[in-house]
Amino acid sequence: MAANEYSVTGMTCGHCEMSVREEVGEIAGVTGTDVSAQTGRLVVTADGDIDDAAILAAVEEAGYRAERV
Repeated sequence: MAANEYSVTGMTCGHCEMSVREEVGEIAGVTGTDVSAQTGRLVVTADGDIDDAAILAAVEEAGYRAERV
């Protein structure tokens, strides 16, 4: 199991967290997302390798910016 951590900017509330969680959760292989608007952190767990580009694109699709930490 793999886990990557990202810094997300622009999230301010629970609705923001839900938007990011839904978009990232649609990526094949992702088994879990832990997202916090308070800390600006997103931790993604997956069965196999995590495609950083896909994660970043999903966060952008939700309306925010992210970078791998």
